[in-house]
Amino acid sequence: MFFFRGFLIVMFVALSAYTGIVISNHGWNLLAVFFGDMAELAWPGQFNLDFAGFLALSAIWTAWRHHFSPGGLALGVVAFFGGMMFLTIYLLVASYQVKSDVRALLLGRLRASSTGSAGR
Repeated sequence: MFFFRGFLIVMFVALSAYTGIVISNHGWNLLAVFFGDMAELAWPGQFNLDFAGFLALSAIWTAWRHHFSPGGLALGVVAFFGGMMFLTIYLLVASYQVKSDVRALLLGRLRASSTGSAGR
């Protein structure tokens, strides 16, 4: 868990610095560039579509982990739009909340503590 948490911290710091530089050089115009690349049907757009799939998967997993509760759905929206910036913080906090229990980290406490219903 030490290396996992270290990875999350390094990714958060690196991504924060990189994002700050990009914003200072290019402004906040992310969505126009993101969807513009997709509209061109070239490799940058293919990467963006692939990445959007990972964002959607992250959002669905986050909402599912919270049993699609109102709070879980809200976290799912934040996961989709926040990407790795959100996920690094979320997983770091959650890893401490579950006391390094990987099963509880992935499934949530309720599913991890239920026997025979881990996949529900």
